Amino acid sequence: MKLTNIVVFGGSGFVGSAIVARLVERGCRVLVPARRRDKAKHLILLPTCEVVDADIHDDATLDSVLAGRDAAINLVGILHGSQADFTRAHAELPRRIAAACARAGVKRLVHMSALGADPNGPSMYQRSKGAGEAAVRASGLAWTILQPSVIFGAGDQFLNMFAKLARVAPVLPIAGADVKFQPIWVEDVAAAFVNALDNPATVDQSYELGGPKVYTLRELVRFAAAAAGHPRPVVNMPAGLARVQARLMELAPGDPLMSRDNLDSMQRDNITSTQPFAPAPELGIALSPMEAEAPLYLADIRARDRYGAYRARTRR
Repeated sequence: MKLTNIVVFGGSGFVGSAIVARLVERGCRVLVPARRRDKAKHLILLPTCEVVDADIHDDATLDSVLAGRDAAINLVGILHGSQADFTRAHAELPRRIAAACARAGVKRLVHMSALGADPNGPSMYQRSKGAGEAAVRASGLAWTILQPSVIFGAGDQFLNMFAKLARVAPVLPIAGADVKFQPIWVEDVAAAFVNALDNPATVDQSYELGGPKVYTLRELVRFAAAAAGHPRPVVNMPAGLARVQARLMELAPGDPLMSRDNLDSMQRDNITSTQPFAPAPELGIALSPMEAEAPLYLADIRARDRYGAYRARTRR
């Protein structure tokens, strides 16, 4: 049965916006609960998408937004915070959503986890993601879990961060320069979520997601800086100094560029367990190389300028 009435938790974010757009294109009715409806104006313009103000950590609100729906997608995640923050977002919320789905008769749940999620992992982020996976698996629902590596695309918080730093810093000192990552394009992740939704072969399955190539962090920083038009030397920062820097960043106003928990996550490579990585056929995705997509937005080419993007790809 095709599922056409979908709730997307975290739908106004970077990955969520791509998923919601694909669901709407497929003809689905999509409900996006958001903390601030006015911050999701780009979704309000989509013809079959409704955005509502909602506290998704409230059980009565979850019951209300899930009533009469066919399926739920949970994308809620944070990169920085305290142990309580990570537990609330990554462990307690998936449990609450799963329980609310059961009460509302919503049998299908597709859940965003992360590559490296592990209840015994070195970081709060990884441990809380592992706890969230356990809650989803124990839910009794028809679940699917997707575990992407770092995700790149226009509006990402990864390559864009290094590109911005390269515009102002003559040298880029980074921690964990030799840690390996396997970046995957946001549109490939979105396609995997949407394709998994109706496919019975994906039920009660977990899928790692990575791009077609593995890079060290040093290589990624150099790539982002060069693609932004500001090539810079990259210097590996000693671990002790990196923790001091991360602590200072945590104390600064706003979302930190790096935290001590991020450093803890980088104790392990963020790559798929099999190399070279080939996505499961039932996900229906063909991996897009970072070199073909990222320069388009790192060089300030507008994503909506499809003719310009085509010319960039074909070098015309």
